[in-house]
Amino acid sequence: MPYVVDFVQVSTEGLESSPVAEALAGLRANEARYFRNKYSHVFTVEPASDATEAVDWVHRILKDERDIVIASRPLEATAFEVDGIRMAYVFYESGLSINVMYTIAEAGKRAVGFKLSEGMDLPVELATRFKFARQKSKLAGTIRGSFFVIKGEY
Repeated sequence: MPYVVDFVQVSTEGLESSPVAEALAGLRANEARYFRNKYSHVFTVEPASDATEAVDWVHRILKDERDIVIASRPLEATAFEVDGIRMAYVFYESGLSINVMYTIAEAGKRAVGFKLSEGMDLPVELATRFKFARQKSKLAGTIRGSFFVIKGEY
């Protein structure tokens, strides 16, 4: 069942099994606030087991583009379209969040973003491939992030 992410009253609902559940909930709320403010979009998530299409799409892009397989278990996911951009998010038990931004128009921006919750270790499958920049968030503390540009068609 879809869950509307509240960025005022941050909840760990659906993320309780993560060792960094509070930080991951803050990261998820940070994304919800961004989409509400920028696009007036209500950010909803559902259990990854109910959002297999979104999870599979993200995992396919990771595998095809960079031969990356995420070891952590996906907890929640969402997929939606806003302002001509197809978006997908997967939140993992380790505290990792992966998003795909895929502009539908030809020659638009298309990228995969990685965000690490405060307190989580750098996933071994990403450690040697990406450099992570730090950013501060009132909701999520210190977020480490990186990305790569998608070259294929999905």
